[in-house]
Amino acid sequence: MPARMPGAESGDVIVHVFGLTDVGRTREHNEDSFLVVDLTEDNDTLQPEVQTHVGGPRGSLFMVADGLGGAAAGEIASDLAVQTVHEYLRTHWSNSADEGTEAFATAIKGAAEAANQRIYAYAQEHPENRGLGTTATIAGLLGDTLFLAQVGDSRAYLLRDGVARQITKDQSLMQRLVEAGELTPDEAERSERRNIILQALGPEPSVRIDLTYQTLRQGDTLVLCTDGLSGLVKKDEIAEVVSQEPDLASACRELIERANENGGPDNITVIVARFEGEGLSDAGPDDPVGHAVFPLAGMLDTPSAPQPRLESAAPEIPSEVPRNHERDATPLLPPTRPGVRLWVGALLIIALLVLALVVIRLARPSGSAPPTRTDSVPGQLSP
Repeated sequence: MPARMPGAESGDVIVHVFGLTDVGRTREHNEDSFLVVDLTEDNDTLQPEVQTHVGGPRGSLFMVADGLGGAAAGEIASDLAVQTVHEYLRTHWSNSADEGTEAFATAIKGAAEAANQRIYAYAQEHPENRGLGTTATIAGLLGDTLFLAQVGDSRAYLLRDGVARQITKDQSLMQRLVEAGELTPDEAERSERRNIILQALGPEPSVRIDLTYQTLRQGDTLVLCTDGLSGLVKKDEIAEVVSQEPDLASACRELIERANENGGPDNITVIVARFEGEGLSDAGPDDPVGHAVFPLAGMLDTPSAPQPRLESAAPEIPSEVPRNHERDATPLLPPTRPGVRLWVGALLIIALLVLALVVIRLARPSGSAPPTRTDSVPGQLSP
């Protein structure tokens, strides 16, 4: 039977969640930040009433951010990101009259854009921190649907029936090369340049948000993490730990311990959220899990745009959005005038791929050391 908790009503979704961050074994300070909020009660303390709560009419929020820039700059950027996202959603969603999935998705996307603007403005006012930035993976739950805003290479996995599937796409050079067929996923994981990301919040005045959604089923588990975990603990191992450990706090500690056992060269942050309750249907064999773009009004070029690429069929879109509005993500580049967006995006992506291939081929015989994440901010890519 679906879970029932005191105060829960028929049709509610019950959220069990825990988050944890660790400095790792080599860094002097922690540049990661994370956020868990019951948006209906505006409670972000991670006390027992948040660790298990009803996903109310204003939903729940989960976010991880991995700061870039070195020294204290990355820590500033990730902290500004989580503060701004929370403040924006409180003002433009929780305390507004807007309702429904379209308004919620719009607010999540707007929160990410607001965080980018705030971090960029901070860097302009503090030249010693110019170029600071942070990744951000923001997941908002409303009803039975997760909405995700993605910038950078922190990840979201969904575990169903003991199997973990990535439901975000890394905004990274290696992901581009894999999609272009130039590298296999295994080659990308081993590449010396696997930490080069194409976007972050803060380094540029505008940012392209990858907005996606995932319909949840009974017993689904969400794992959000920075690359301090995903770069050292494979998704099958993540699935094994989370599936076998019913206590989410213990699962988070075990995942961090495994990353540290593998060297712990980076800060490690993980949030694990499990979803139950009568508001969720049981999973069927054909229910999809994957990366599916959520199309907001005004984002589409044509109503006959191609369908999103998924590991299986596209999940059911919430009722307020016509099904023929599905499409795959447009290039993750700063917006341009509508008349030139596709041409400029295509040319820039081609140029990036050609440059990457030249760099990789020149670097292979030289044995040069891999770049650090402080070199991985957009506009600061170095061979």
